Amino acid sequence: MSVVKSSPSHPASLIEIKDVHFAYDERPILRGLSLSVRKGEVLAVMGGSGSGKTTLLGLIGGRILPNKGKILVDGQNVPKLDRAALYALRTRFGMLFQFGALFTDLSVFDNVAFPYREQTNLPESVIRDLVLLKLQAVGLRGAAGLMPSQLSGGMARRVALARAVALDPMLMLYDEPFTGLDPISTGIVGRLIRRLNDAFGLTSLVVTHDLDASLKIADRVVVLAEGKVYRDLTPDDVRTTSDAFVRQFADGLPDGPVPFHYPAPPLVEQLLGQPGTGQASAGRDGGDTP
Repeated sequence: MSVVKSSPSHPASLIEIKDVHFAYDERPILRGLSLSVRKGEVLAVMGGSGSGKTTLLGLIGGRILPNKGKILVDGQNVPKLDRAALYALRTRFGMLFQFGALFTDLSVFDNVAFPYREQTNLPESVIRDLVLLKLQAVGLRGAAGLMPSQLSGGMARRVALARAVALDPMLMLYDEPFTGLDPISTGIVGRLIRRLNDAFGLTSLVVTHDLDASLKIADRVVVLAEGKVYRDLTPDDVRTTSDAFVRQFADGLPDGPVPFHYPAPPLVEQLLGQPGTGQASAGRDGGDTP
């Protein structure tokens, strides 16, 4: 599989990732990843399981450090920041976790109020108005008094989105925001991601496997493979490309550049239990039969 470089750096990039390498113990995940995220855009990051999508979010947020390379967010090299500077930068991020991660013992109102109470000195009267405005933006002002256990999956994701944008961040990070949602909720969350991004002047990085939902909201789609950016495409490019790997991913094909079968000896050999072919021969030679 040939790997192509991402598009050149944009003068208004909010994030610049340059030749980043990362491995878990001896298992390499990223192998020279370079990527720019432009201010104001919604960028969808896609790829197979284990391609490094969620790892990328952890690196941008400074939760994990690269083995090599630079990660610049608004001009600051994240791996080089001290604790105070990193925490200050993170206050300018919003994060929507895969399943919302609401505080189960707090009401909808108090979940959204939490960032204001932790990060600001605003009076409760002002916090009340801000919370109601954020809930209004996601269509759930009437659910302010409910508990998370009383919410559907889609409603919980929308409350989590209201909480994530509470402090008007410059950057929103989404980790599989459509997982487990029905088609209606997926459409609602997708439209909210796009609408809030544009209304609040955000920049959004969306890690997802949901191609259909992503193509409706993204300005660009980056496909990761072999630890790098394999393709950097517009949504229209994704729909029309003949690239075998992208087509397999886009169409959900079981076999292709990513094979269906894990490497194994010929089936006939293994069934007949010929020596050196795995469990069948082991069972014959190492079993309890006298």
